[in-house]
Amino acid sequence: MPRRLLGVTLMLLLSAHAWGAGLADRVVIVANAADPDSLAIARHYAEVRSVPLANIITLTAPTDETITWDTFVSKIWSPLEESLVAKGWIDAIPMDLVDDAGRRKYAVSGHRIAALVVCRGIPLRISNDPARFKEVPPYTSHKQFRTNQGAVDSELSLLTQTDYPINASVPNPLFANTGPSDGALSQVVKVSRLDGPTAAEAMHLVDLAVEGERSGLAGRAYVDMAGPYENGNKWLSATAYHIAALGIDITAGRGSQTFAATDRMDAPILYFGWYAENLNGPFALPGFRFPPGAVAVHIHSFSSHTLRSDTEGWCGPLVARGATATLGNVYEPYLEYLHRPDLFMEALARGDMLVDAAYYALPVLSWQSIVIGDPLYRPFPAGVDKAPSSFPPATSSYAVMRRMNLLDAAGQHAQAITEGRAALQKNQNLALALALAGRLEASGNRDEGIWAVSGAAGNADAGVGNWALLRESAQYLASRKRTAEAIDVYRRLFDIDALPEALRAPWLAEARAVALQSGDTSQAAEWKQQMDQLGAPKPAR
Repeated sequence: MPRRLLGVTLMLLLSAHAWGAGLADRVVIVANAADPDSLAIARHYAEVRSVPLANIITLTAPTDETITWDTFVSKIWSPLEESLVAKGWIDAIPMDLVDDAGRRKYAVSGHRIAALVVCRGIPLRISNDPARFKEVPPYTSHKQFRTNQGAVDSELSLLTQTDYPINASVPNPLFANTGPSDGALSQVVKVSRLDGPTAAEAMHLVDLAVEGERSGLAGRAYVDMAGPYENGNKWLSATAYHIAALGIDITAGRGSQTFAATDRMDAPILYFGWYAENLNGPFALPGFRFPPGAVAVHIHSFSSHTLRSDTEGWCGPLVARGATATLGNVYEPYLEYLHRPDLFMEALARGDMLVDAAYYALPVLSWQSIVIGDPLYRPFPAGVDKAPSSFPPATSSYAVMRRMNLLDAAGQHAQAITEGRAALQKNQNLALALALAGRLEASGNRDEGIWAVSGAAGNADAGVGNWALLRESAQYLASRKRTAEAIDVYRRLFDIDALPEALRAPWLAEARAVALQSGDTSQAAEWKQQMDQLGAPKPAR
């Protein structure tokens, strides 16, 4: 390599290293000294992300999730702001004045915080204090906004605005702003939280983020557009568009309910849905886990009113099941004031970090929404295009499916089939077989597609992610008059001891109908007996 070119290359490498190191150097971590787990989470995050230990700020605060405004000001806001100013994180001059909330005023000229990481143990939300209510026209003219309840993290986003009204909300200058000015950036401190039902799960969020970045995200996306408000459904439709543009295989539901337990949910690296109060459907199946790096968001007014439960709400349960990042609301935010899923996905798709994408998607601050996960996590780093062969064996087939989708989008259908065939020969992945079969059938080669699905179904393991895939394979084979092969797949499915009754009962009825159509009365009788034992409704003859 010529000396000049070598020098340029070394400069670029050193610049990249310096940028990465500089970013970690500008992360501030906040822990509760009254909670040893909170301190352990802070130290673990610092170690994994190479954040200097000096960047950890400890407060002594209650460990309850909900606190009063008095407690928030005296135990969290004031000591944290004082520390941030003293350490030079916020460039400000203290004043001998206090605001309406009792907080000291500062003359602030800016800050150098890339992200503020709040660790489990720091309270989650602030209850409404009627005694502190003051009109904030025009916002408080609407009764929904005549409140000062909110998320601790959302209030901390305004640490550099020391005289904002605490009632109603404050517009976010970063919302939908693709090129924020230095002035806009100086007005907001981006906050993300490491929290969950257990301290171990909160700590694990950074491990999952690093693993997702290391191995790369390969899997499927699931977008549920079953909410009651048209705006929300439009946002989720746009979210699906951004995902599809990445080439990621996607299931977009438009029914009247959230995804059912019987629906396909294999390798869910992206999930966006809404309007159920508590986690349900395939996420509640025994053994369900998200892949490392997965981003999962369910829109609900109180999705994170607590993070200490693995069944209540959505955010805590999603973290408990391995989601790497999620968004939530501690109180009712109202639809127009929560994170916009389409903008969030748009920002992630272009390579933004989690915390940047979240603030790009959030219309207001001093309100109800929070970000959960490692703020530095980049699910789709810009300029990184990993070959399918570089992914781990468990996910490489999904990387191939993404490649096939991109080839199809470019009109290279024959090449998509060629690459799918080659990948399936190496790894009999059932999801890949179904994806390939559809393309083969469209090209006039239905028999090869049938063989691909039948062979992959025979090799599929009994993991929870394959349950709906096996059922889909049986349906595929039955619909193409290959009932013997379909019955074999159903048998394989019902041999799974862990298959819950909620899935077994309807699928037995479906399988029995296939057996009757094929003339296999013996198998039909056996499945009817199993249905009767489960108390399943008897099918019409």
